Amino acid sequence: MATIITDLKEKFRKGNIYIQLIYINVAVFVLTTLTEVMLQLFNRSLGGVFEWLELPASLTRFILQPWSLLTYMFMHAGLMHILFNMLWLYWFGALFLNFFSAKHLRGTYILGGICGGLLYMAAYNIFPYFRPMTDYSFMLGASASVLAIVAATAYREPNYPIRLFLFGTLRLKYLALIVIGTDLLFITSSNAGGHIAHLGGALAGLWFAASLSKGKDITAWINKSLDALISWLSFKPRKPKMKVHYGENRQKDYDYNARKKAQSDEIDRILDKLKKSGYESLSTAEKKSLFDASKRYSTINYQLNSEASRYFCRSTDLGGQCPVYGLAAFHRL
Repeated sequence: MATIITDLKEKFRKGNIYIQLIYINVAVFVLTTLTEVMLQLFNRSLGGVFEWLELPASLTRFILQPWSLLTYMFMHAGLMHILFNMLWLYWFGALFLNFFSAKHLRGTYILGGICGGLLYMAAYNIFPYFRPMTDYSFMLGASASVLAIVAATAYREPNYPIRLFLFGTLRLKYLALIVIGTDLLFITSSNAGGHIAHLGGALAGLWFAASLSKGKDITAWINKSLDALISWLSFKPRKPKMKVHYGENRQKDYDYNARKKAQSDEIDRILDKLKKSGYESLSTAEKKSLFDASKRYSTINYQLNSEASRYFCRSTDLGGQCPVYGLAAFHRL
């Protein structure tokens, strides 16, 4: 079981965006269906709990569950309902990605669902025909989102050939017109809310494609919001040790090298002064620096000219010590 879950996670992570959307829809459907089945086995019921994830037609009820404008597009009423929606999403999701990006598909899916849901609520609260059904009508399903993807692709490539079983090859624009026309014809049927939402989703897809052709991406705000949410959910704080110690070590190395370079330059300057003006021209601090440097490099053999050696060894500033030879070559280390 653990292996199966791991494989599904890996396929979800590596899958295209439409595959990921299908996984989410199927996972929600399986989870909700299994929950209902398990409760029925014990003669229990959720008592309309899932209605809080479905989109109500009533504005009063919607105020109490505004999140349903997003959640309803991932809910489905039965096996055939989700099967046909996911087939359309699979076919046209792959086609959509030939002309748009993965983020465009994600944004269009959400935009289509939102616009479909808003048109559904508007129609049920505006037209007198629907008012008697408003208080107990709910909508669920990904159809509006899928129709947005279909309409956007049809707008972008209207003459793209689509092969249909028993009907032969049909241009994409005609297929989209048939679907939209069917929804218009059945707008007062028993599934009126679904057909209205389809129209809203199709309009959203056309809006997206038309705007993008003019250089404006109306799904950008959706993708930015989703990216921020995903980043927040997957945030992992860094271990301060690795960050702090790495920076400190680099700084210590830099300081050490800089200090050695400064010391070497100072000894070079003193040796040049010794060569030009003699040992007596050196200050007490310069003589001490020369003496300290000689002790650090006592393993190196140098050759001093006799005069410099004599001055150096007679110096009372250094305690009468004469520890090194050949200071003229010191700076080459």
